[in-house]
Amino acid sequence: MPIKRKIEIFSAGCPACEEAIKLVNSIACTSCEIEVLGMHKEDVAAKAKQYEVRGVPAIVIDGTLADCCAGGGAEVASLRAAGVGVALP
Repeated sequence: MPIKRKIEIFSAGCPACEEAIKLVNSIACTSCEIEVLGMHKEDVAAKAKQYEVRGVPAIVIDGTLADCCAGGGAEVASLRAAGVGVALP
């Protein structure tokens, strides 16, 4: 079974969150396993807290909050640097 990069997108369903989801989906590859998590659920909010998510949208890649999301918005360059869209061997 091939290895997958786990990408979790924390979303409130707002336009900014929808834009981040579209961005991740547009650059993802077959090595990316994407999960969109609604912040309106208690268990999701608790998980976001563990990752130190301070706002949405927030993208966590393999258990690490993406640099672009710590400062205010998803950026292609930051996501690619974190491995989104880069095939795993």
